[in-house]
Amino acid sequence: MARPDQVLALEPHDELRFRGPFTDVVTATLKLTNPTHRNVCFKVKTTAPRRYCVRPNSGVIDAGASIHVSVMLQPFEYDPNDRSRHKFMVMSMLAPDNMTDMEAVWREARPEELMDTRLRCTFEMPPENEDSEASALPKSSSASLDDGEAKKILEECKRLQSEVQRLREENKQIRENDGLRRRHVGSSSVSSSSGVASLQSDSMTGRILCVVFLLVGVVVGRLFL
Repeated sequence: MARPDQVLALEPHDELRFRGPFTDVVTATLKLTNPTHRNVCFKVKTTAPRRYCVRPNSGVIDAGASIHVSVMLQPFEYDPNDRSRHKFMVMSMLAPDNMTDMEAVWREARPEELMDTRLRCTFEMPPENEDSEASALPKSSSASLDDGEAKKILEECKRLQSEVQRLREENKQIRENDGLRRRHVGSSSVSSSSGVASLQSDSMTGRILCVVFLLVGVVVGRLFL
C-alpha cells in the first residue's frame, strides 16, 4: 500500500545546499510548516549520521505552525571531484490525541500512517574571485594604515638618530674644551675641579644617550611587530 502524501511543507523541498569553505561547521536550515488543523509528529534522518548534527531532529509541530531545523555539517576536507551522496529524509505522521510518549507512537505507527520526503545534499565552494574581492578591501585598507604608521616610525627613528649625533658632537666639544682648560690652568685645584665637571658632563650625556637609544629600540620594535 502506497504511503500518503507528505502533509508538511518543506523549504527547501528537495535539496540541502552547504556552502564552503568546509574548514568549520557549515549549517543549512530546513523549514517545516504544518498547514493542517492537526498536530504533526516529525523525525529527521540521514544516511550519514556521523557527518551531521541535526537540531531538533524530532518533535511535534502544532497545527498551522512552523519550525526551523538546523542541519550542521561537520568540518571535512573538501574534494570537488567527490560528489555528495548524502541524503536526508523527513518522516511525519498525524499526532494521535492525548499523546504522552512520542517514541512509543513511532514504534507503534502503521506504514500507511507514515509520510516521508527525501532531500539530497550538495556541497559547493564560493568562486575564487568572490573570495578575493570580499577580502581585497580590508587587506588594502589594512596595508595602507600599516604603511602610514611605518612612515611615521621611520621619520621618528631618523629624528632620534639626529638627536644622538648632536649629543655626540656636544660631548666631543665638551671634552675638547675641558682639555683646553686643563692645559691653560696649571693649578691642581682648578684641574681637579675641571675634571669633576667633565665627569659630571660625561655622566649626564651618557644618561641622555641611554634614554635616546631606548626610545630608538622601542620605535624599531614597533616597526617589526
